[in-house]
Amino acid sequence: MAATSVPEPTLRRLPKYYHYLRRVQGTGQEIISATQMAEDLGIHHTQVRKDLAATGSQGKPKVGHRVEDLLVSIEAFLNWNNFSEAFLVGAGNLGSALLGYTDFEKAGIRIVAAFDSNPLKVGGRVHGVEVFPMAQFEHRALERHIAIGIITVPADRAQQIAETMVRGGLQAIWNFAPITLDLPEEIIVENVELYASLAIFSRKLEERRKAKAAGPQF
Repeated sequence: MAATSVPEPTLRRLPKYYHYLRRVQGTGQEIISATQMAEDLGIHHTQVRKDLAATGSQGKPKVGHRVEDLLVSIEAFLNWNNFSEAFLVGAGNLGSALLGYTDFEKAGIRIVAAFDSNPLKVGGRVHGVEVFPMAQFEHRALERHIAIGIITVPADRAQQIAETMVRGGLQAIWNFAPITLDLPEEIIVENVELYASLAIFSRKLEERRKAKAAGPQF
């Protein structure tokens, strides 16, 4: 089954399965059933079976799946077994944190260069990654055939940066700026909505505080 035909919710669940299976593998367990996965992860067993089938993994009836085979299938399906090089724009606090997160390589992404407009950052290194001036972005992206861009700049600069990435031949953008980018349809954009997530988190916390303050209801 082609990756483009797989529903996005399935794609979002597969990393959860992968990290869960890594933990299971660490306990020495070699065989696992979709039913066990469903119970441990709180997902319906039918959905788990459909998601695993999308990767091409075939378990044995009444036996289950080999944990190692499932891990390999998910890695291959998500293209985690092939490295894609990425450029990051915005070497501030958030950008620096992402540059220092080494587990990205386990997901098949290697950030090979950072770019910034701050002359105090240009020419230096952040977690071993060199920081270049934005004026060099297009040339370097085209030269290295970079496919992925990561935006960690303020909202008022994000659209301009995204357009520069498109001119540089990038095919996918991971956007951390709180703005909807206006780009050609063929460009893959994944928005990381930090503020939306924090809003939900904060509201739920406030609701819990109010419920506790109100005391038991009779």
